[in-house]
Amino acid sequence: MSSTTSKSIRIIKWLAISVVALALLLVAWVQWTVWSFDTVTLPARHGGVDVQLYAREGAPRPLLVGLGGSEGGNAWTRGMWKAQRERFLDQGYAMLAVGYFGTPNSPEHLDRISLDGIHDAILNAAKDPRVDARCIALIGGSRGGELALLLASHYPDISAVVAMVPGSAVFPAINDALTTPGFSLHDKPLPFVPVPWSATPNLLVHDLRGAFDKMVSNTAAMEAAAIPVERINGPVYFVSASRDEFWPSREMSDAMMARLKHHGFRHTAEHLVVEGGHSEPLDEFPKMEAFLHDNFATACR
Repeated sequence: MSSTTSKSIRIIKWLAISVVALALLLVAWVQWTVWSFDTVTLPARHGGVDVQLYAREGAPRPLLVGLGGSEGGNAWTRGMWKAQRERFLDQGYAMLAVGYFGTPNSPEHLDRISLDGIHDAILNAAKDPRVDARCIALIGGSRGGELALLLASHYPDISAVVAMVPGSAVFPAINDALTTPGFSLHDKPLPFVPVPWSATPNLLVHDLRGAFDKMVSNTAAMEAAAIPVERINGPVYFVSASRDEFWPSREMSDAMMARLKHHGFRHTAEHLVVEGGHSEPLDEFPKMEAFLHDNFATACR
């Protein structure tokens, strides 16, 4: 065997050893992160939110509450949402933009976010004389759609929901450990769908759809953590994506429609499937506007 060949073999061996060592270190880091995470103490600023109310002068108007998703911050205050926000104001709504994590006065991460804190902020905004407190609707996308459905399921003063690419159950927090739920009620963590160890490779390569597919395959956990959408006290509009790369929003919306039918839901419920990926439903706001007009705004007159 030549010295060159021998040297190449040694290099390959050292590379293989290095890859294995790095993989073991990565596994150890993931396990330590999970096992060391404090799942008991609620996050700093728990229950805090940041809100911005947009309302024209005049008679009290129905309140539309905008909830962003896993991007954090107060999405509906941003420039990219200004045109749609103004459309809603032109259509006779007051609009409340709610930042529930990643803002100065809210938790840093989407971790055990307090439904009570958000609900209190909505009711406080509804005291404004430009707002009709009898008519409150929610519009949220992705994890914000999950949140909108949760809020409406637990608080009967919510009159309607538009849930874009939503989840049908409570899913994990967005933090390093993923061992707590995204949301809590009365300072108690809600049951949630856990992340199986088998999803770790998907998460490491940012394959969110693959990770969520493994989560939702746990049918017992999905049922235990299911959002009780049948309790919603008003019409519901699900808007999902046929090729959602984030999570199976179409399948989960179908499951929620079936759940509503099973429980004899007495309000209007519709499911619009949009061709394309997770962000495609953003092109369908005119249909959402029509649903809100026909099933929410007209009832508030």
